[in-house]
Amino acid sequence: MKRASSRTRDFAERLIAYETTLAKSSDATSPSAFLVCEKLRPLLATLLGNAGFSALLSRALALAGSEVAWLGALRVGPGGSLEGFAEPQAHVSPNEAVTGAVALVAQLLGLLGTFIGEDLTLRFVREVWPKLATDNSEFAKGNKNEDQK
Repeated sequence: MKRASSRTRDFAERLIAYETTLAKSSDATSPSAFLVCEKLRPLLATLLGNAGFSALLSRALALAGSEVAWLGALRVGPGGSLEGFAEPQAHVSPNEAVTGAVALVAQLLGLLGTFIGEDLTLRFVREVWPKLATDNSEFAKGNKNEDQK
């Protein structure tokens, strides 16, 4: 199993926290990781197509699921949306939910960075969340000596 770099995980954590703040102000009921993926979906589907986005999200979910067991209850629907959060095995504590959300978003960002490059990935994030303060070192390549557990 390959974990996302600590920088990518930190960036995913910030992105989820930012989206959680936005969701609270709009009374959204979806988990923040779902909201992050949903907001990225239209832009990435334009670039990769619906099937490409679904494949990318499925791979991110598989990688994150090997880190966080409850993510195994989720699946990617035909349109590229995440499904299965309402299932009993997906009911987890708030801490477990955050851990899973960070793992999923970090894997998605990491895979995207691998496929299209980190600069373009960051540009997409800025397009979706223009008020989120970011810089190019935010989700830059992790330390090459970093543990990949």
